[in-house]
Amino acid sequence: MKSFFTLLLSILIFSSCTETPKNYVTLSGEITNFNEFKKITISNREGYKKEIQVNDDGTFSDTLHIKEGLFTFFDGNEVGMIYLKNNNSTSFTLDTNAFDETLKFKGDGADKSNFIITNNLLQEKYLQNIFDGSEAEFSKSFNDLEVVYNSLKNEFKQLDAAFFEEQSENLKLMRKSYYEYFLEKQGMKTLFPKGMASPEFTNYENHKGGVSSLSDFKGKFVYVDIWATWCGPCKVEIPFLQELESKYHAKNIEFISISVDDARRSGTLEKAHEAWKTMVSEKELSGVQLFSGNGWKTDFIQDYKISGIPRFILIDPNGNIIDADAPRPSSEGLISLLDELGI
Repeated sequence: MKSFFTLLLSILIFSSCTETPKNYVTLSGEITNFNEFKKITISNREGYKKEIQVNDDGTFSDTLHIKEGLFTFFDGNEVGMIYLKNNNSTSFTLDTNAFDETLKFKGDGADKSNFIITNNLLQEKYLQNIFDGSEAEFSKSFNDLEVVYNSLKNEFKQLDAAFFEEQSENLKLMRKSYYEYFLEKQGMKTLFPKGMASPEFTNYENHKGGVSSLSDFKGKFVYVDIWATWCGPCKVEIPFLQELESKYHAKNIEFISISVDDARRSGTLEKAHEAWKTMVSEKELSGVQLFSGNGWKTDFIQDYKISGIPRFILIDPNGNIIDADAPRPSSEGLISLLDELGI
C-alpha cells in the first residue's frame, strides 16, 4: 500500500510540474513616437482583429487567442508583419519615425518575423521604380531581388523548409501580379494618349478649407498623386513629393494629392476621413491635399481606370494629358520630363 501511495504522489508531482500548453500568445513591446491614439491593431486575412492599448511610456503587453500564422499590425498609418503562435511569447520594438528600419522582434517566432521585415526592405529597395522602365528592366529588378532573397534565406537557415516554401511562393505570386500591373500601366499609354482631354474632378474637399476642382488649376501644369494613408508605397513617395513641391513652388505647376481612403479599409467613411485629415496635419504634407469622399468609386478614379496606387498623372495647362501614368516623384525620369516641358 505504501508503494501505491508513493507512486500516486509521484504522478501528482510530475503532473504539477508539466506546463499545459497555452491557447494564447503573449505579445509585448515598446514603441517610440507612437501614434496619438495610443494603440496598435493586430489583424489577419481570416478576419481576426484586436486593439492593444499603448501606455504613456510607449510600452504595451497583451494576450491574443489566435490561429498560428502571419498577422498585420498597424500603428496609426504605419503597418508591419509579425508571425504569431499560441503558447509563444513575442515582443518587438520600433521607432515610427523610421518604421521598417527600426522594427526588431525578440522571443518565440522572432526569426520568422525578422526574416519577413528584412525581406520587405529588400523588396522596397529592388522594386521601387519597377513600373517606370522597360520590360527588360522589370525582369532584371525581380531577378536581382531573387538573388539577394536566396542569400537572405542562407542567413536564416535555422527556419524550417515549409516556411521558406511559403515565402518563395509569395514571391512568385508577387512577380506575377506586378507583371500584370506593369502590362496594365503600359496599356495606359494606348487608352490615354498624350494630348487627350483629361477626365475632370469636381468639388473635392481641400484640407486647407473649401473645395477644389481640376478646372481651378487651368493655366498651370498639374501633377496628380492618387494615394491613401494605408498605402506603404504611397508613403515612400511622400518625402520625394514634398521635395519636388518645394523645388517647383514658384513655377507654373501645381502638385495635387487625392486620397482614396474609404470605409472598405477604415470601417467607416468618417474614420477614413479622420485618418486623412490627421496624416496630412501630422506629416505636414504640402501641395494641394484633397479628399475624394467616395474612394475607389470616385468618377475621376474610375475614368482613369485606376486599380492600384500610388498612381501619378501629369496634365498640361490646357487640361490635356501629358502622361496618364507619369513617373513617380522618386524617379529621375520625372525631373527629366519636367525639364523637357520647360517648367
